[in-house]
Amino acid sequence: MTRSAETAGEGLPLWDGGWHRAATRLESPNHGARPSLAGSPIDLIVVHSISLPPGEYGGNAVQQLFTNTLDWDAHPYFQSIRGLKVSSHFFIERSGALWQFVDCDHRAWHAGQSAYRGRSQCNDDSIGIELEGLEGHTFDPAQYQTLASLCLDIARRYPIKHVAGHEHIAPGRKHDPGPGFDWAQLKQSLNWPARRFPAATGPGQQGIR
Repeated sequence: MTRSAETAGEGLPLWDGGWHRAATRLESPNHGARPSLAGSPIDLIVVHSISLPPGEYGGNAVQQLFTNTLDWDAHPYFQSIRGLKVSSHFFIERSGALWQFVDCDHRAWHAGQSAYRGRSQCNDDSIGIELEGLEGHTFDPAQYQTLASLCLDIARRYPIKHVAGHEHIAPGRKHDPGPGFDWAQLKQSLNWPARRFPAATGPGQQGIR
Protein backbone atom coordinates (compact mmCIF):
# COMPACT_ATOMS: atom_id res chain seq x y z
CA MET A 1 0.00 0.00 0.00
CA THR A 2 1.46 3.31 -1.01
CA ARG A 3 -0.41 6.02 0.85
CA SER A 4 0.10 8.29 3.80
CA ALA A 5 -0.34 7.10 7.34
CA GLU A 6 -3.49 9.09 7.94
CA THR A 7 -5.33 9.09 4.62
CA ALA A 8 -6.41 6.58 1.98
CA GLY A 9 -6.78 7.95 -1.52
CA GLU A 10 -8.20 11.36 -2.48
CA GLY A 11 -7.27 12.69 0.95
CA LEU A 12 -10.06 10.77 2.69
CA PRO A 13 -9.63 9.71 6.31
CA LEU A 14 -8.07 6.28 6.63
CA TRP A 15 -11.01 4.90 8.62
CA ASP A 16 -14.76 5.21 8.21
CA GLY A 17 -15.75 4.22 11.71
CA GLY A 18 -14.34 0.71 12.06
CA TRP A 19 -14.08 0.23 8.28
CA HIS A 20 -10.71 0.63 6.56
CA ARG A 21 -11.11 2.68 3.41
CA ALA A 22 -8.28 0.87 1.57
CA ALA A 23 -10.05 -2.50 1.87
CA THR A 24 -12.74 -3.89 -0.39
CA ARG A 25 -15.80 -3.97 1.83
CA LEU A 26 -17.94 -7.11 1.77
CA GLU A 27 -20.10 -7.33 4.86
CA SER A 28 -20.48 -10.63 6.70
CA PRO A 29 -23.54 -11.43 8.80
CA ASN A 30 -21.29 -13.42 11.14
CA HIS A 31 -20.47 -10.90 13.82
CA GLY A 32 -21.84 -9.40 17.00
CA ALA A 33 -21.37 -6.63 19.52
CA ARG A 34 -18.24 -6.68 21.60
CA PRO A 35 -19.03 -7.26 25.26
CA SER A 36 -18.40 -4.44 27.68
CA LEU A 37 -15.34 -5.70 29.50
CA ALA A 38 -13.78 -3.26 31.93
CA GLY A 39 -10.05 -3.09 31.40
CA SER A 40 -10.16 -5.18 28.20
CA PRO A 41 -9.48 -2.87 25.25
CA ILE A 42 -9.07 -4.06 21.66
CA ASP A 43 -5.34 -4.63 22.00
CA LEU A 44 -4.67 -7.90 20.09
CA ILE A 45 -4.20 -8.65 16.39
CA VAL A 46 -4.59 -12.34 15.48
CA VAL A 47 -2.99 -13.62 12.28
CA HIS A 48 -4.62 -16.63 10.59
CA SER A 49 -4.24 -18.49 7.31
CA ILE A 50 -7.00 -19.90 5.13
CA SER A 51 -7.50 -21.25 1.62
CA LEU A 52 -10.51 -23.00 0.12
CA PRO A 53 -10.17 -25.70 -0.93
CA PRO A 54 -6.97 -26.07 1.14
CA GLY A 55 -3.92 -25.13 -0.91
CA GLU A 56 -5.91 -23.64 -3.79
CA TYR A 57 -5.62 -19.90 -4.31
CA GLY A 58 -7.22 -17.20 -6.39
CA GLY A 59 -10.90 -18.08 -6.16
CA ASN A 60 -13.66 -16.45 -4.15
CA ALA A 61 -14.55 -19.34 -1.84
CA VAL A 62 -13.15 -17.59 1.25
CA GLN A 63 -15.30 -14.54 0.60
CA GLN A 64 -18.29 -16.82 0.10
CA LEU A 65 -17.61 -18.68 3.33
CA PHE A 66 -17.48 -15.48 5.34
CA THR A 67 -20.74 -14.24 3.80
CA ASN A 68 -22.62 -17.58 4.11
CA THR A 69 -22.90 -17.96 0.32
CA LEU A 70 -20.51 -20.88 -0.24
CA ASP A 71 -21.89 -23.69 -2.39
CA TRP A 72 -21.26 -26.69 -0.13
CA ASP A 73 -21.55 -29.06 -3.11
CA ALA A 74 -18.96 -27.26 -5.24
CA HIS A 75 -16.02 -29.26 -3.85
CA PRO A 76 -15.79 -32.46 -1.76
CA TYR A 77 -13.82 -30.67 0.98
CA PHE A 78 -16.66 -28.24 1.57
CA GLN A 79 -18.77 -31.07 3.02
CA SER A 80 -16.42 -31.18 6.01
CA ILE A 81 -17.21 -27.55 6.85
CA ARG A 82 -20.85 -27.56 5.72
CA GLY A 83 -22.93 -25.06 7.67
CA LEU A 84 -19.92 -23.38 9.28
CA LYS A 85 -20.55 -19.74 10.11
CA VAL A 86 -17.35 -17.81 10.66
CA SER A 87 -15.79 -14.48 9.76
CA SER A 88 -12.65 -12.44 10.09
CA HIS A 89 -12.25 -8.71 10.06
CA PHE A 90 -9.76 -8.82 7.17
CA PHE A 91 -8.55 -11.16 4.43
CA ILE A 92 -5.34 -10.64 2.45
CA GLU A 93 -5.05 -12.41 -0.90
CA ARG A 94 -1.75 -13.73 -2.31
CA SER A 95 -1.59 -10.59 -4.45
CA GLY A 96 -1.80 -8.40 -1.35
CA ALA A 97 -5.38 -7.33 -2.11
CA LEU A 98 -7.23 -6.44 1.08
CA TRP A 99 -10.82 -7.34 1.97
CA GLN A 100 -12.82 -6.41 5.06
CA PHE A 101 -15.90 -8.30 6.27
CA VAL A 102 -16.62 -6.97 9.76
CA ASP A 103 -16.45 -3.51 11.29
CA CYS A 104 -13.44 -3.55 13.64
CA ASP A 105 -15.60 -2.05 16.37
CA HIS A 106 -17.59 -5.30 16.25
CA ARG A 107 -16.77 -8.87 17.24
CA ALA A 108 -15.87 -11.13 14.31
CA TRP A 109 -16.03 -14.93 14.68
CA HIS A 110 -12.42 -15.88 13.98
CA ALA A 111 -10.72 -17.09 17.15
CA GLY A 112 -13.05 -19.65 18.76
CA GLN A 113 -12.07 -21.00 22.17
CA SER A 114 -8.88 -19.16 22.95
CA ALA A 115 -6.79 -17.37 25.56
CA TYR A 116 -3.88 -14.95 25.41
CA ARG A 117 -2.22 -12.23 27.51
CA GLY A 118 -4.11 -13.44 30.56
CA ARG A 119 -7.57 -13.15 28.99
CA SER A 120 -9.85 -15.76 27.42
CA GLN A 121 -12.33 -15.55 24.52
CA CYS A 122 -10.05 -13.58 22.22
CA ASN A 123 -12.89 -12.76 19.83
CA ASP A 124 -14.11 -10.28 22.41
CA ASP A 125 -11.16 -7.91 22.19
CA SER A 126 -9.10 -8.76 19.12
CA ILE A 127 -8.98 -8.05 15.39
CA GLY A 128 -8.60 -11.06 13.09
CA ILE A 129 -6.61 -11.02 9.86
CA GLU A 130 -6.70 -14.01 7.50
CA LEU A 131 -3.88 -14.56 5.01
CA GLU A 132 -4.61 -16.59 1.91
CA GLY A 133 -2.38 -19.59 2.44
CA LEU A 134 -1.94 -23.03 3.91
CA GLU A 135 -0.62 -23.55 7.42
CA GLY A 136 3.02 -24.58 7.27
CA HIS A 137 3.54 -23.09 3.82
CA THR A 138 5.13 -19.75 3.01
CA PHE A 139 3.38 -16.50 2.16
CA ASP A 140 4.02 -13.99 -0.62
CA PRO A 141 5.89 -10.67 -0.28
CA ALA A 142 2.80 -8.66 -1.23
CA GLN A 143 0.93 -10.22 1.69
CA TYR A 144 3.59 -9.18 4.19
CA GLN A 145 3.55 -5.66 2.78
CA THR A 146 -0.22 -5.35 3.14
CA LEU A 147 -0.20 -7.03 6.55
CA ALA A 148 2.44 -4.70 7.97
CA SER A 149 0.68 -1.62 6.59
CA LEU A 150 -2.65 -2.83 7.96
CA CYS A 151 -1.23 -3.56 11.41
CA LEU A 152 0.18 -0.03 11.59
CA ASP A 153 -3.16 1.43 10.50
CA ILE A 154 -5.03 -0.64 13.10
CA ALA A 155 -2.64 0.53 15.79
CA ARG A 156 -3.43 4.14 14.91
CA ARG A 157 -7.07 3.54 15.82
CA TYR A 158 -6.86 0.86 18.54
CA PRO A 159 -4.41 0.44 21.46
CA ILE A 160 -2.66 -2.62 20.02
CA LYS A 161 -0.15 -4.22 22.38
CA HIS A 162 0.01 -7.79 21.04
CA VAL A 163 0.23 -9.62 17.71
CA ALA A 164 -0.13 -13.42 17.71
CA GLY A 165 -1.04 -16.30 15.47
CA HIS A 166 -4.13 -18.45 15.82
CA GLU A 167 -1.72 -21.18 16.92
CA HIS A 168 -0.63 -19.06 19.89
CA ILE A 169 -4.09 -18.23 21.21
CA ALA A 170 -5.47 -21.75 20.69
CA PRO A 171 -2.39 -24.00 21.02
CA GLY A 172 -2.95 -27.62 20.12
CA ARG A 173 -6.32 -26.85 18.55
CA LYS A 174 -5.10 -24.54 15.79
CA HIS A 175 -1.80 -24.48 13.89
CA ASP A 176 -2.07 -21.45 11.61
CA PRO A 177 -0.43 -19.52 10.17
CA GLY A 178 2.23 -22.12 10.95
CA PRO A 179 6.01 -22.41 10.56
CA GLY A 180 5.96 -20.97 7.05
CA PHE A 181 5.00 -17.55 8.40
CA ASP A 182 7.97 -15.21 8.89
CA TRP A 183 7.40 -13.53 12.24
CA ALA A 184 10.85 -11.96 12.17
CA GLN A 185 10.00 -10.18 8.91
CA LEU A 186 6.75 -8.81 10.32
CA LYS A 187 8.51 -7.65 13.48
CA GLN A 188 11.18 -5.89 11.43
CA SER A 189 8.58 -4.23 9.18
CA LEU A 190 6.55 -2.93 12.10
CA ASN A 191 9.53 -1.98 14.28
CA TRP A 192 7.48 -2.72 17.37
CA PRO A 193 8.98 -3.98 20.63
CA ALA A 194 9.62 -7.72 20.77
CA ARG A 195 7.26 -8.01 23.75
CA ARG A 196 4.31 -7.43 21.42
CA PHE A 197 5.01 -10.68 19.57
CA PRO A 198 4.74 -14.33 20.60
CA ALA A 199 7.78 -15.75 22.36
CA ALA A 200 7.60 -18.86 20.16
CA THR A 201 6.59 -18.93 16.53
CA GLY A 202 5.68 -22.58 15.96
CA PRO A 203 7.38 -25.97 15.52
CA GLY A 204 10.91 -25.80 14.19
CA GLN A 205 11.18 -22.01 14.48
CA GLN A 206 12.95 -19.77 16.91
CA GLY A 207 10.97 -17.46 19.11
CA ILE A 208 11.20 -13.71 18.62
CA ARG A 209 13.50 -12.07 21.11
